[in-house]
Amino acid sequence: MSFPSEFKRNEAQGLDLGWVNQLKVNRNAADRRAASLGARRTVKKEYQAAWLIRALQCIDLTTLAGDDTPGRVERLCMKALRPLRSDLVQALGIEPVTTGAVCVYHEMIAPAAQIINGRIPIAAVSTAFPAGLSSHETKVREIELSVAAGATEIDIVITRKHVLTGNWQALYDEMLDYRKACGEAHVKAILATGDLLTLENVAKASWVCMMAGADFIKTSTGKEGVNATIPVSLTMVRAIREYHEQTGFQVGFKPAGGVATSKSALQYLTLMKEELGNEWLQPHLFRIGASSLLTDIERQLEHYITGSYSAAHRHAQP
Repeated sequence: MSFPSEFKRNEAQGLDLGWVNQLKVNRNAADRRAASLGARRTVKKEYQAAWLIRALQCIDLTTLAGDDTPGRVERLCMKALRPLRSDLVQALGIEPVTTGAVCVYHEMIAPAAQIINGRIPIAAVSTAFPAGLSSHETKVREIELSVAAGATEIDIVITRKHVLTGNWQALYDEMLDYRKACGEAHVKAILATGDLLTLENVAKASWVCMMAGADFIKTSTGKEGVNATIPVSLTMVRAIREYHEQTGFQVGFKPAGGVATSKSALQYLTLMKEELGNEWLQPHLFRIGASSLLTDIERQLEHYITGSYSAAHRHAQP
């Protein structure tokens, strides 16, 4: 992943409890704004194709299953490096594209690195993903081992009890340690928003993680009962916007879990464009954690070219 020359990585700001404690979210207003996305806004034809290509470039192509094998991860990586069939690339008149990254467990970093060979980022989930309930020392060591193994991005999970009990200092200290352990690797803070109960908790957790130096904030592990939703995402991207206005640092956003269709991907792109601007429609500031989404995007692009939908089994599965 390349960064603009002027891009400055987020830095720890110090915990401002006065700011965190006064944060409020109007749930009704958030729901109304979320409902407007996709209801009144749409893109068609060549514009939709262009947006879908951008969505593809922002995918963290993911496999996080208990039965993952090196062979499955190798196939995932080859698909990430060549997500569109050559005939579709040629028909679209574009240069070959890749996904934004691949995302795997620690044990699968080595087989991923053999295929990726530095061409796109390798993200590893860490800190006792998905529950995050190992000891702090164990979680920090896991980050260090994943970075040493070749991960260039680390997706950490926060300790949800810190949010649910309002222990913002503990959350800040935890995130600060994770950021330090990552070193040069970029860190995405998974808030597991489905476990946080309220949008105010989501907003406060977003701010605390950004204050502690998170490069990205991410909605979900994909393992909660409720994962990425538009109201939650709206809350998080507005926190990102306000944080940028106050500090000058740009923090990325990653929805994950349940983003499986082109229609939902377009909703998230619209959200990013309208709330944060075109600058956030780049892989260094926006990712979608997904696997089956790629197949649907490829089918939609083939429909744009041929006028017919192909069967999903005609597209190589990650």
